[in-house]
Amino acid sequence: MNRIKEVLEEKGIKQIWLAEKLGKSYNMVNAYVQNRQQPRLEILMNIAEILDIDVKELIISNKKQK
Repeated sequence: MNRIKEVLEEKGIKQIWLAEKLGKSYNMVNAYVQNRQQPRLEILMNIAEILDIDVKELIISNKKQK
């Protein structure tokens, strides 16, 4: 699972803008945002670079918080 949707909302960025920057279709980015499809690590790294954040901010941990 990813946090792309939350990060976009926090930054006030539209999916269409991200799609243009990534060189992907809006439908593909929307699938990432809705967690219907997970981006490859390379794409996740590109998204993090475009959004100027650490890639770890885009991923939901599979470990429970202590």
